[in-house]
Amino acid sequence: MTPETLRAALPPLTGALRVAGLSEAVNVFRDPEGIPHIRARSQHDAFVAQGFVHAQDRLFQMELNLRRALGRSAEWLGAPAAEMDALCRRLGMEATCRRDYAALGDEARGMLQAYVAGVNAFLGSGAPPSAEHALLGAAPLRWEAWHPIAVMRRLGLLMGSVWFKLWRAAALPALGTEQAAKLRYEDGGIDLLCIPPGVEAARWTATLGDLAPAVAALLDRAAPDATGGGSNNWALSAARSATGRPLLAGDPHRLFEIPNMYAQGHIACEAFDVVGLTVPGVPGFPHFAHNGRVAWCVTHAFVDIHDLFVERFDADASHHLFRDAWLPVRRRRETIAVRGDKAREIEVIETAHGPVVVGDPASGTAIALRSVQFAETDLSFDCLPRMLRADGVPALFEATRGWGLIDHNLVAADTAGRIGHLLRAMVPRRPRANGWLPVPGWTGAHEWQGWIPFEAMPRQIDPADGAIVTANNRVVADGGADYLCTDCHPPTRARRIGSLLAQPGMAAEAIHGDTLSANALLLRDRLTALPAPDDAAAAALRERLLGWDGRMAADSLAASGYFASRLALTRILAERSGLGRLAGDPLLAVPPGVVPLNQLWWTLPTLLRADDATLLGGWSWAQALQAALKVAAVDPIAAQPWGEAHRPRFAHPLGALFPDVAPLLDPPAQAIGGDGDTVFANGLLPSGGPRATYGALARYVFDVGAWENSRWTVFHGASGHPGSPHYADQHAAWAEARLTPMRYGWEGIAASASARQPLEPG
Repeated sequence: MTPETLRAALPPLTGALRVAGLSEAVNVFRDPEGIPHIRARSQHDAFVAQGFVHAQDRLFQMELNLRRALGRSAEWLGAPAAEMDALCRRLGMEATCRRDYAALGDEARGMLQAYVAGVNAFLGSGAPPSAEHALLGAAPLRWEAWHPIAVMRRLGLLMGSVWFKLWRAAALPALGTEQAAKLRYEDGGIDLLCIPPGVEAARWTATLGDLAPAVAALLDRAAPDATGGGSNNWALSAARSATGRPLLAGDPHRLFEIPNMYAQGHIACEAFDVVGLTVPGVPGFPHFAHNGRVAWCVTHAFVDIHDLFVERFDADASHHLFRDAWLPVRRRRETIAVRGDKAREIEVIETAHGPVVVGDPASGTAIALRSVQFAETDLSFDCLPRMLRADGVPALFEATRGWGLIDHNLVAADTAGRIGHLLRAMVPRRPRANGWLPVPGWTGAHEWQGWIPFEAMPRQIDPADGAIVTANNRVVADGGADYLCTDCHPPTRARRIGSLLAQPGMAAEAIHGDTLSANALLLRDRLTALPAPDDAAAAALRERLLGWDGRMAADSLAASGYFASRLALTRILAERSGLGRLAGDPLLAVPPGVVPLNQLWWTLPTLLRADDATLLGGWSWAQALQAALKVAAVDPIAAQPWGEAHRPRFAHPLGALFPDVAPLLDPPAQAIGGDGDTVFANGLLPSGGPRATYGALARYVFDVGAWENSRWTVFHGASGHPGSPHYADQHAAWAEARLTPMRYGWEGIAASASARQPLEPG
């Protein structure tokens, strides 16, 4: 494959095309960044065209995400994808999505049918096969109306509490209940709340000893079979902003998947005119957009929507115990086809709580998952067309009634001057203890007891101080009538954004690009009381860090020294606590898995801030810091500018299968600053080194009411085709936290369009 063959695989983006399913002509304009702007007459035609254009730009990505959702990605990606396929089969993804589609209202079903008609119309349009389909020798799948539900469900699959609960359960035998309670994200024991803004509240602490029955069952489990992620957003009121209009801004943080999870887009018809970030494979604008009257955006709220139940089984694992009765389990077998390998057979076992995801029921115990994403019928797609027509913040919030696929802080601003924040989620009522560990499934003491009503979800409109900030920090204080959350991200990013917003004239781009790390300052300040090391290299590193401003700037050597020091300190914590030995524990093997070093990286700052050395096996933090400096001083990472050490590697999913063409598929990446603690959130997994592996997939600023002033960017480009000039043309701006115009007015769009394509009924 050559650059010429990649360009030959591009679909035509000019010249009239006939599109089956359209009732009238639709115009598609491509702006200078290649972003599609779709103008139709009817709502039906707008969704047909959106499906067609998504397939034009992102067909391979759409089908891969669909296959991932349905447990069929190993047919393309081979053995490395088989375990995640098996998990999706165990979760019953296809049956769940079909169930939800059948329960939707007429408008949502019509939207899905129109969108899928557009996707399938592209398949019959005569466009050349994508470069990826050609490499795989695969013909594209035809889409069915329930498929977008699967794509959407997969993108938020099991985000949140599952991994924290499994991590603490694996650590409990080594640490005991008191120490295991410390294994949470860093925040010094106090969370900065989203609602009410700026209030600090002590956490509610569970008594882990109450969960002893479940823990005892886990300790009795058999040996394993030998065959065997955040965001920022903020809003300013008209009174607080420099323009006298509300401002809404932010950035979604996810793994750097190629192509981008999001695609910039714009669709208009008589019912609505909306521009924002779309999800290829899904109609509408579920997360980030404005419709000329109200703008909206989301961050992950870290509400606990997943419970893990330790189940007890009888001798032949045909029944499980529940309230002194033996209930039958449900069993089925699934076959997973694997590219280049033999097919894999798995048995799916389900209890009354849900599918078994950890352990072997034949051993007598295993863990079943009960998740909001699967356990009950979900009507999130009913919300999508309602959101497009909302005329203000209150109407937008009401439009999301019933949303449950993933929990969000929904933040919005409208042309009437209002700003608002709603916890958009479906959350079951159950005991707070469910948030800490897998709980006993046989007692009946941890069951769901209905749902927290939509009206009771935390919300605020026009807070007194005129600002809203969410950055995956705790939404509300514990101790209210309903349990919402145990684990969330530390408040460092939210606190920093709040302080920047308080500075007069602070530009949104400057906030997006802020690299100050509160945890870097914490470690630096601890070094001030540390005697100078005897080792010359360690002493030089200490001096470098003491003279540093704590900014994770791309050109900073001190930032690299900080990373190397924190990594060495985290490894010492992992070794001396014994928690590093948990790597490979079956509780931590549920895909994508839990790595102890990564978890301890986030716990470290709290322990350091509190001078809590109880997990250091008899050492003090001074001893640990001295040892870490000595290791970090000779780490090659500490000798590189941070941007070079931190430079991401954008890997196309087929690059590993076809290494000869990987250089053509993988877009190049620039050196970048920031880390997971900074607002310029280019995060990393310490077990994998300093490279940025996740961060802002996009950045946006909505100037509410003066929409032509709105700006945005994405981390590679608008197109998913490696041969397109728009595959990575926004990356340079993104790497420097610069934004490009978000075009909305149709006269300007037509005047600046780089391409125009009429779509006609056919």
